[in-house]
Amino acid sequence: MEHAFPCGNPALDFVGTLRARRNAEPLEKLGSPGSLDAWFRESGVTDTDPGSRLSDVAAAIELREAIYALVAARLTHHDADLGAIGVVNEFAARPPVVPQLSVDGRQLEATPAQALSSVARAAVEILGGPDADLLKECGRPECTQIYLDHSRGSRREWCAMATCGNKMKAAAYRARQRGNPPLAPARQA
Repeated sequence: MEHAFPCGNPALDFVGTLRARRNAEPLEKLGSPGSLDAWFRESGVTDTDPGSRLSDVAAAIELREAIYALVAARLTHHDADLGAIGVVNEFAARPPVVPQLSVDGRQLEATPAQALSSVARAAVEILGGPDADLLKECGRPECTQIYLDHSRGSRREWCAMATCGNKMKAAAYRARQRGNPPLAPARQA
């Protein structure tokens, strides 16, 4: 697999296609039409490559950044950007991926526009529903993945334990061994 899906939600995992967002040089995972097609297929939005073009990559990045802007505004308790709302709504208004029945079972074939519409609709569901209160950004400084915190007491600090959680716990262990305990991610500046 070319992409990671720590959140289990297409809109939030889509935001994570720009890795290490806070770094001077973030890592773009949607750099080509092939990468975008791979993301659609690997995420389960489609079963086959939709045949993306460079213009679809530009549209995908526009949608991703609009979703991130809305999530960031929510996390920092700022007003939502009306332009970003318009972008998400524009994509969500388009026809989504439509499941089809075949002799092999359910098939999800779509155009890039339909796939992006399905991602935008997932964003509308999260940002416009009760799950918006569960949004968090990973506490690992090198990660900027957004996730929904369903943990008891809303105490989860990492997008995924298998990746960021393990790295942070290992770093904390090493710091304790040196007699230098780090602050918890939620308390770091």
